[in-house]
Amino acid sequence: MVLSRSGLVLSRLGLGTAWLGNMYQAVEDAAAAAVVRRALELGVRLLDTAPLYGYGLAERRLGEALSGAPRDSFVLATKVGRVLRPRTGADPEVPSYDNSGPLFVDAPVMHADFDFSYEATMACLAASLQRLGLDRVDVVLIHDPDDHFDAALDGAYRALHDLRQQGTVGAIGVGMNQSASLTRFARHTDVDLVLLAGQYTLLDQTALTDLLPVCRQRDVAVIVGGVYNTGILADPRPGACYKYAVAPPAVVHRAQHMQQICARYGVPLKAAAIQFPFGHPAVRCVLAGVRSVEELDDNAAMLATPIPAGVWHDLRHEGLLPHSVPVPGSSTP
Repeated sequence: MVLSRSGLVLSRLGLGTAWLGNMYQAVEDAAAAAVVRRALELGVRLLDTAPLYGYGLAERRLGEALSGAPRDSFVLATKVGRVLRPRTGADPEVPSYDNSGPLFVDAPVMHADFDFSYEATMACLAASLQRLGLDRVDVVLIHDPDDHFDAALDGAYRALHDLRQQGTVGAIGVGMNQSASLTRFARHTDVDLVLLAGQYTLLDQTALTDLLPVCRQRDVAVIVGGVYNTGILADPRPGACYKYAVAPPAVVHRAQHMQQICARYGVPLKAAAIQFPFGHPAVRCVLAGVRSVEELDDNAAMLATPIPAGVWHDLRHEGLLPHSVPVPGSSTP
């Protein structure tokens, strides 16, 4: 898939590396390296990371695993907007989303401060390049500027715009967990792409009403993350995680109903979840994070699983997907 604005070539499946930064639980260096090598073997081109992921650990591991790989065999994306510094006693440790422990375990003792200024953006990217062992990156995203639109526009976006013009980065964009602010960036800036997590899934099509139409109109590529909504669409059991919290019973029931429909056709719910975003023409890639080669292979298999049209028909007919939502293989808006 060639992005017309930047000329970058993406695969349909991308690799997220938050888990390789020891999110929630530790991953051995060797296991992290094996995931990256396997991704390249599978033809996964987009490798997405950030300074926040393990406070630099994911970037370091990714750089080490890519050492020696042909530079044109992957598209590397990192992020700016969170500046790392040594954590002091005055800094609270960032908890996991369910408050069961730290967000990143066995990671450098660092703190991440929001800073979207021009100078911080330049320094943040320079530090990332050092950890990655690279002299350039293909994509740089402004990371979670949800409450900092003006600061990000005046600082980080201006810096990335300059770096793109200089050829230091290939494409620039913004990554968030909500579509409203992403829509503002897509409408009012010259970004090449956006990364949206969790709001264009089988359970949440918020982006269909704001972000996706704007991106299609302005030729901004959309990468969709969080296709399993942090777990429930992979395993819809009571107590499953939905958007970083325990799923309400109504959401569990809805996901289980979807699973039952998929089972009628011998299709795993995960396959429908990972393929669903491609029903919209603005979506170019889905990004999924894994801890192991086995999880990566499973995602690739789910993406390649044939899905009969009856699955999408029944999801609509039984009120689980609005009829206005485009699905793979259908005519699109």
